[in-house]
Amino acid sequence: IQAAWSLKTRALTEMVYVDEIDMDQEGIAEMILDENAIAQVARPGTSLKLPGTSQGGGPSPAVRPVTQSGRPITGFVRPSTQSGRPSTMEQAIRTPRTALTARPITSASGGYVRLGTASMLTNPDGPFINLSRLNLAKYAQKPKLAKALFEYIFHHENDVKNALDLAALATEHAQFKDWWWKVQIGKCYYRLGLYREAEKQFKSALKQQDMVDTILYLAKVYLRLDQPVTALNLFKQGLDRFPGEVTLICGIARIYEEMNNISSAAEYYKDVLKQDNTHVEAIACIGSNHFYSDQPEIALRFYRRLLQMGVYNCQLFNNLGLCCFYAQQYDMTLSSFERALFLAENEEETADVWYNLGHVAVGIGDLNLAYQCFKLTLVHNNDYAEAYNNLAVLEMRKGHIEQARALLQTASSLAPHMYEPHFNFAILSEKVGDLQRSYTAAQKSEEAFPGHVDTQQLIKQLKEHFAML
Repeated sequence: IQAAWSLKTRALTEMVYVDEIDMDQEGIAEMILDENAIAQVARPGTSLKLPGTSQGGGPSPAVRPVTQSGRPITGFVRPSTQSGRPSTMEQAIRTPRTALTARPITSASGGYVRLGTASMLTNPDGPFINLSRLNLAKYAQKPKLAKALFEYIFHHENDVKNALDLAALATEHAQFKDWWWKVQIGKCYYRLGLYREAEKQFKSALKQQDMVDTILYLAKVYLRLDQPVTALNLFKQGLDRFPGEVTLICGIARIYEEMNNISSAAEYYKDVLKQDNTHVEAIACIGSNHFYSDQPEIALRFYRRLLQMGVYNCQLFNNLGLCCFYAQQYDMTLSSFERALFLAENEEETADVWYNLGHVAVGIGDLNLAYQCFKLTLVHNNDYAEAYNNLAVLEMRKGHIEQARALLQTASSLAPHMYEPHFNFAILSEKVGDLQRSYTAAQKSEEAFPGHVDTQQLIKQLKEHFAML
């Protein structure tokens, strides 16, 4: 887990996403027959799919950038924050399937497993354990060996089917009185997408043995079922039995943050620091919240605290550079960004740093440097929609209308959930007299960010033009 996600500045390019639901009759029938299905139109403040309906009064996309799913950018990269299946084939290929390789299991299984008589003695490069030759019923009768074997099958080999078979045989041998095996069966069901069955196993395990880990697993099930309020109640009940437990308080803060209730999330993160003042996630999230609340000096203190604790990566120095710039400590700004570029591990991180350097250049008025920085951003990441949008703004200032229009169209196609490219394209089209395209783009901007006042004023002006015609 990496601390302190790269902060996007507020200048031009924040993101929002409006989820549209379109179901046919077959989909409705499947939803009725599927016990894992959830309501498509949730009540306000009870769903993670529509965080904009939160009652907490979260920040708007004009103040704090949000992810493609509509949630504000957090201060910490967490696993499983974007729940659901990969949206593209490229993401699916990159998703790790085993502990040995990042390739899918179909391409990894044939290269190392020998058929028939593979063993550790005759083939040093072979598998440690040949799962196809194991007699699971025999090992299930040996509790100590069975638990170690299950951990190997589940975590190392990622073979959920065999792990589930072993756990089922072992819990049957234990006469259904061992809570540990019930938790493991619930983990297998969760991995297979059988969330209701996993919920039953975790609840049964909690009745036998009250454990913090079981509460956390059960909360993951509720979050995957899009029931954040139930997960919150579960965490609060857990805090009654385990007062001051950091993981439970942090879980509550994460849910509030995903529901766009930033004020409540910040309060719980502060409670986390009262129990554990070296908790990296809480420090990073509070620092991010202060940065987007126009308090870069206070955010700088939190990020310096992370640096003192030994966190030393590209994201942290990137955030330190932004905080120093907005806190007018210019002597440390460029040196922090230089260190961030030096520590960048991949081209996406490098692109983030160059993008933020472009905003620094805009802030000091050096538009030529800003143009070069945004170009370098696209060199490292050609799908960086925000950089396309900002380059279009710079081209518009130079009077290059066609280049700006092409860049804005590219930005809107790469990230249709952002309102800035649509709004900028509407302004550009209105200036050159193409009122129809301007009105269409303005409607897309309003759909992405309904509270944008400039978009509403533009639509009003265009409607007056159309009424005069």
